[in-house]
Amino acid sequence: MAHEGGCLCGAVRFSIDAAPLTARRCWCRLCQYLSAGGGTVNVIFPREALHLTGEVRWHEDVADSGNAMQRGFCPTCGTSLLSRTEVRPHLVVVRAGALDDPARMAPQMEIWTEAAPDWAVLNPALPHHPAQNPQ
Repeated sequence: MAHEGGCLCGAVRFSIDAAPLTARRCWCRLCQYLSAGGGTVNVIFPREALHLTGEVRWHEDVADSGNAMQRGFCPTCGTSLLSRTEVRPHLVVVRAGALDDPARMAPQMEIWTEAAPDWAVLNPALPHHPAQNPQ
């Protein structure tokens, strides 16, 4: 089953010809910037299954884990779309909100909960990891 998505303005579209490997809600400080204060919900897929159309701009930074990250976004509307890292080159992280059907896979864990703001509401039904999940 293909997963499709894109940015707010439609300049970037993608399809993924693979099942998601996992989904998680991340509360790291960088994700809080991306989500305007909350955590981001991220769905992880095999990188080779991703097919992009349109221009994606990449911003490089260092995640709370210390890993070099590249975060992809639409240069026209600014929608955050993807992340990739050198330590896991076979994976691509897709922002759930960029999927046409973001309900296809709910988060299975919450990570970087130690960085969550005091007002954050964590799902008590999910495993919580204070930092990066051990997998």
